[in-house]
Amino acid sequence: MNLTVEIPDDLAGRLSAAGGANLSRRALEAFAADEYRHDRLTKPELQQLLGIQTSYDLDGFLKAHDISIELSSLHWPIETGWRSSRSLLLTTKP
Repeated sequence: MNLTVEIPDDLAGRLSAAGGANLSRRALEAFAADEYRHDRLTKPELQQLLGIQTSYDLDGFLKAHDISIELSSLHWPIETGWRSSRSLLLTTKP
């Protein structure tokens, strides 16, 4: 699907000069970031929409757009390991 946004030429020129990047790409990224922020896109969908190849690059995109990165899945092994170690300490007899 193609989406067209009408912007007056004088504004488009000024916005392009001020942003230093492709105005179409900036519009797409702003749209995608907002949709992700409102839970209307998943990370894989966001990655596909923007053509981002790696999770590392996706995290960079999220950080650049002030979107917090979900770390719960990264913390799970640490928390599980800590709980396992704690239970071993509590159940170990001298």
